[in-house]
Amino acid sequence: MMTSATLSRALSQLQRAIGRQSARTEFRWMQHTLDNPPPAIPPSANTLEEMVNRRLSGEPLQYILGSQPFGPLNLAVRPPVLIPRPETEDWTIRLASLLTPSPARPLKVLDLCTGSGCIPLLLCHLWPPGSAHATGVDVSPAAVRLATDNAALCGIPPPSLGPDAARGPPPAPALPQKNTFTALLADLTRPTFAHDPRLAPPYDLLTANPPYIPRAQYERLPASVRDFEDVRALLGETPECADGSTVADGRVPAADRAKGLGFYYRIAELVGAHGLLRRGGGTLALEVGDGQAGDVVRIVGGRARVSEIDVWRDPWGKARVVFARA
Repeated sequence: MMTSATLSRALSQLQRAIGRQSARTEFRWMQHTLDNPPPAIPPSANTLEEMVNRRLSGEPLQYILGSQPFGPLNLAVRPPVLIPRPETEDWTIRLASLLTPSPARPLKVLDLCTGSGCIPLLLCHLWPPGSAHATGVDVSPAAVRLATDNAALCGIPPPSLGPDAARGPPPAPALPQKNTFTALLADLTRPTFAHDPRLAPPYDLLTANPPYIPRAQYERLPASVRDFEDVRALLGETPECADGSTVADGRVPAADRAKGLGFYYRIAELVGAHGLLRRGGGTLALEVGDGQAGDVVRIVGGRARVSEIDVWRDPWGKARVVFARA
């Protein structure tokens, strides 16, 4: 157990590293989490001293605490899976209030680059039971495991087992009805992704917070981000195919690739050319990086065959989401 003198020294070190106010706030969070850990989410450190030392090494606070609030949910977080951000929380809540599914007219949701599962799980939590059946896809096994664990923490079960379970919820779910979520390990950049038998297109809602940080900007990120969170969740460069293209359906212009826009080309092709989103009412919501909204509107408008394109701003005034109807 840390003595008062040791605690004081630790707090002073933390203040020098991250500033006085931030240090005091984080210190309180550490103490609170040790004394009152969230249900079923034990902190990843056992002592305040360990927490402070890990924070001084640059590790993000959320990984140390082992959890992150997201709307009314408290989600588990583990490295290297992307930590849910408040701007993502904001637009997910807005989306949940805009769409009004019901058990009589449930929505089939596909979340690409799902990470912790934060977006579809919050939607499932906010919508009435039986009104949403969500699938989250990620290329990272760690992300799929975490999203699955978070679904269990949130009380959101997978679809009922049965011969057609892989293709979505059963046509007549047993009462009481529940929203469902399943996480799939898959790579959306693969040419065969749209034909994965575990998918059940067309979806009523397609969401994504894809990797969108340009390489030049990625190299300047704080070490607490660059050294701990999965580069595949951050860097907006789709893997190159053997012929030099970045996605199976066509080349991404070099200028747009340098801007971190590769994944938006791929998602637009999946919507426009492969029918992942339902025509005549399907909804598309894509988080974008600072300054990218105009380019993503251009990409989505030209390739995804959508209409009614809108741009949502986050609470800090930045254009954060490209929203469209198919």
